Amino acid sequence: MQIAGKAAIVTGSGTGVGRATALQLARQGCSVLINYSRSQEAAERVCNEVRALGVKSVALRANVAEDAECRAMVQAAVTAFGRLDILVNNAGTTRFIDHGNLDAVAQEDWDLILGVNLRGPFQCARAARSALEANGQGNIVNVSSIGGLRAIGSSIPYCASKGALNTLTLALARTLAPKIRVNAIAPGFIAGEWLQQGLGAAYEPVKKFWEGRSVLGKVCEPDDVAAAIVSLITGSELITGQIIPVEGGQHLAM
Repeated sequence: MQIAGKAAIVTGSGTGVGRATALQLARQGCSVLINYSRSQEAAERVCNEVRALGVKSVALRANVAEDAECRAMVQAAVTAFGRLDILVNNAGTTRFIDHGNLDAVAQEDWDLILGVNLRGPFQCARAARSALEANGQGNIVNVSSIGGLRAIGSSIPYCASKGALNTLTLALARTLAPKIRVNAIAPGFIAGEWLQQGLGAAYEPVKKFWEGRSVLGKVCEPDDVAAAIVSLITGSELITGQIIPVEGGQHLAM
């Protein structure tokens, strides 16, 4: 799929993987709506970076856990760009809770994590369906996690949400074909601020551990994950319903 002259929504794109994805799309001539829930200043910076690459961009606050806000976001993209071709469901959240500490998991944790990580991608896909179908070659990429494949990560609710997102990816790929392709990428450890804040003093030891588990000897940077997302959009038009791990070959480690 050639993306020059096309338009995308990237949720959670004020920082990290979302920012990197927005910029990689923009470098190939794609206009991008920058979605954020809290970091307005960061989102406005990304918006300006995208515009500096010669394409259109708008920054919009929307909580993907709220259906009305998802629908308003899609409408804003269509109004700004005149079309919508790509949806990257990148927005995500978690709480860092030791898996063995079951009593530390509250109902509010389930509601928050499932609302953003699972209900959000469904609602965004539903809201975007008509616009994506209009051009006959729509693309949705969900940002899942190795946690959804191997049940490791920040908390049990997080792993469960990403496992369910993988299933949602398959169901949407079947349902929305042939006009929309739906795939997911499943990153491992991603270096950056999100895990630095979540892991605190444990960040560097955990990072070194996963570098040691990778046969390539490194963990993901945001640009690595963004490159995988963009490759699913711009590559073969026969790829749909796939969950692609992006983790440096950790599954090959003995």
